[in-house]
Amino acid sequence: MAATDKSILKRLYIVAAFLVLFAGAVLFKLVSIQLVDGEKYQAMADTRTERMFTIQPNRGNLYSDDGSLLATSVSKYTIRFDAVTVSNEDFKANVKPLSDALAKEFGKTSSHYQQLLRKARENKNRYTLIARNLDYSEYMDVKTFPLFNKGAYKGGLIIEQDTKREHPLGKIAERSVGYERVDENGYYTRVGMEGAFGEYLRGVEGKRLKQKIAKGQWKPLGNDNIVEPKDGYDVYSTIDINIQDIAHHALLKQLELYKADHGTVIVMEVKTGEVKAISNLGQTPDGKYYERLNYAIGESHEPGSTFKLVNLVAALEDKVIDTSSVIDTEKGAWKLYRHTIKDTKRGGHGKITMSTAFEVSSNVAFAKMIHNGYKDNPEKYVNRLMSMGIHKELGLPVLGEGKPVLRYPGDKGWSGLSLAQMAYGYEVSVTPLQSLAFYNAIANDGEMVKPRLLKEVKEWNKTIQKFDKKVLNTAICSQETVKKVQKILKNVVEKDHGTGHGMYSKNFSMAGKTGTTQTNYVSKDRSKYEYISSFAGYFPADNPKYSCIVVIHKPDKSVGYYGADVSGPVFKSVAQKVYATSPLTSEVNVKDVLIASNENSHEAYFKTAQQKFSAMPNVQGMCGMDAVAILENLGIEVVVKGNGKVKNQSISKGTDLKSVKKIVLELI
Repeated sequence: MAATDKSILKRLYIVAAFLVLFAGAVLFKLVSIQLVDGEKYQAMADTRTERMFTIQPNRGNLYSDDGSLLATSVSKYTIRFDAVTVSNEDFKANVKPLSDALAKEFGKTSSHYQQLLRKARENKNRYTLIARNLDYSEYMDVKTFPLFNKGAYKGGLIIEQDTKREHPLGKIAERSVGYERVDENGYYTRVGMEGAFGEYLRGVEGKRLKQKIAKGQWKPLGNDNIVEPKDGYDVYSTIDINIQDIAHHALLKQLELYKADHGTVIVMEVKTGEVKAISNLGQTPDGKYYERLNYAIGESHEPGSTFKLVNLVAALEDKVIDTSSVIDTEKGAWKLYRHTIKDTKRGGHGKITMSTAFEVSSNVAFAKMIHNGYKDNPEKYVNRLMSMGIHKELGLPVLGEGKPVLRYPGDKGWSGLSLAQMAYGYEVSVTPLQSLAFYNAIANDGEMVKPRLLKEVKEWNKTIQKFDKKVLNTAICSQETVKKVQKILKNVVEKDHGTGHGMYSKNFSMAGKTGTTQTNYVSKDRSKYEYISSFAGYFPADNPKYSCIVVIHKPDKSVGYYGADVSGPVFKSVAQKVYATSPLTSEVNVKDVLIASNENSHEAYFKTAQQKFSAMPNVQGMCGMDAVAILENLGIEVVVKGNGKVKNQSISKGTDLKSVKKIVLELI
C-alpha cells in the first residue's frame, strides 16, 4: 500500500511540475507580447477596427479655348445616420423636426423618416441611409437640419463624398476629351486630353480615418480629414466648341449618308498649330455612330493620293522635274515590271504638265516621275522625305500616336516597285494628324509647327504653366517650291479639271487635295476591295487661317467612295460654317456662304448673342453649343442632356436672371 501511495504521490508531483512549467510559459508569453510585440499586435487590432482611407481630390476642370467646360468634376454626397452616438434627450427632441425637414427636402412623408430614424435607434444601427447622390447645395441644406446641425457625434451625421466626371458637351468630342482611370492595382488607363494632361488635372489625394462598424461597414471618425485632398489644376485646351460642333455634325452626316465604318476630321489653326476641332466617329453594330477610337491620332494607314503633295515637293526640291514639265500618261496605264499602274480616267490624260497631273491626280504621271527620277539613287528620295520629317512621330502628349512607316532601300518589303507605289501613297503609312501637319506647313509658307491641344494650366486665376507654339521645322522646303504647290493646291478646287472642283465656291477660296486609297487590294476578288476617302487642305487659299483633313474609312461602294465625293463635302461644310461664324475677310457675304439648312439657326444665334439680357432668353430651337455659349456668358451653370438642338429649357423665358444660377437644356 505504501508503495502504491508513493507511486501516486510521484505522479502528482510530475503533474504539478508540468502545470507550473506551463503556467510559467504562459506568463512569459504574456510578458513577451506586452513588452516586445505589443505595438505590433496593437496595430493589428487597430487595423481591424480603424483604417485610413484615401480621399480622391476634385479633378481639375478641362476647358475649351474660350473657357467653356469640356469636362468637370461634380461632387455628390451620401447622407447616413449613426443612431448610437446621439443622446436620448437630443433624439427625442429632434426626431420630428428632423423628419419634417427631410420630408420637405426630398419629397417623402415626415412619418416615413420618423419610422426610419426610430427603427435605426431601436436596432442600434450606426449606418442608416438617409439620402444619396445629393449635389452641393442639397448637402449644405441637410447639414443645417435639426439634430444633424450638432455634427458627427452629437448629431449622428455621417457624410460621404464621391466625385463624378461629367462632360457638358455630351458625346461631342468625347473620345478627344477622353478619361483617366486607375484600377485596384494602381495601373492607369489614359485616353485623350484627360489622360494626356492627367498630371495637372489629377490633384493630390487626402486621408480620412474610418472606424469599422457592423456588417463590414466603415464610418468616418470626426468631421475633419487627417490630410486634406488638394484639387487638381484647371486645363485650358485649344478646342473651339463652335468649330468642334460644326466638324462633329458635318462628319456624322456624311458617315450616315455613305454608311461608312468610321471617320475623322481635324481642324487646326495654321500659324499656331492649335487644334480647334478633332472628331472621331465609329459605327456601332446597329448602325449608329459614336466616339469609339481616336482615329485622328492613333490610326496609321496608307494615305493614297493626298501623299502626292509630299512627292511633288520632294521632286521639285531635288530638281527631278518642274511643274511645267510634260509627262506622258499614255492611255491611263503604265506597266512596270509585271505590275500595271492605272489612272481612274479611262483612256488616260495624254501628255500633261506635272501641275495638271497633280490637279487631275494622275497615278501614272506620279509613278513615272518618282520611279524614273530616283531609280538610280532611291536613297536620295527617302532621304529627302526624311529631311521633311515624314518618318517621325509628332511627339504628342496624347498617348497612342500611330507610327509612320517609311521604308528605306534594303529594308524588308522594299522592291523595284516601291518608288512607283510610294509616288501615289502606297507602301507608306501616316496618321491623319501627321498628314495634316504637312499640309499645314505648306499653308504656313513652309514652317511646320507641332499640333497643339494644350494652351494653359491654371489654379483659379493664377497661371501655373503656358504652352506656346513649337516649331518642328522652320522650312520643309524652299519658298519657290512652297509658292508653286500653293498655286496647284488652289487649282485642284478652282480648275474645271481639278478633282476637287465640285467643292468650288465663288464666295470663299479653298485649297487642297483629294485622296482615294484602295484597301484589301491583295485580294483577287474585287468585291472585297474597300476604300479610304480623304481630303486635306486649308482655307482661305490665299491667306490661310485653318487647315483641315477629313478621312472616311470603308464607305458603302454602292453609294460612292471617291475622296472628292465622300470627304470633300465635309471639308467644304466645315469651311463654310467657320466662315459664317467668324468671317475671315471683309468681302465675305455671310448670308451667301451659309448652307440653307443651317441659315436660320446661325442667324438666330447671332441675333440672340448680340443682345444684353436682364431676363432669361429663349434658346429653344437653337444649336446646343450656341445656347451653351450664350448662357455661360451670362454666368449661368449649364447642364446639357442629349445632342443637337435645344428642345426644352428648365428655366422659362423671361425669368429674372438675378434668381438663376443653373439651367438644364434638353437637346434632340
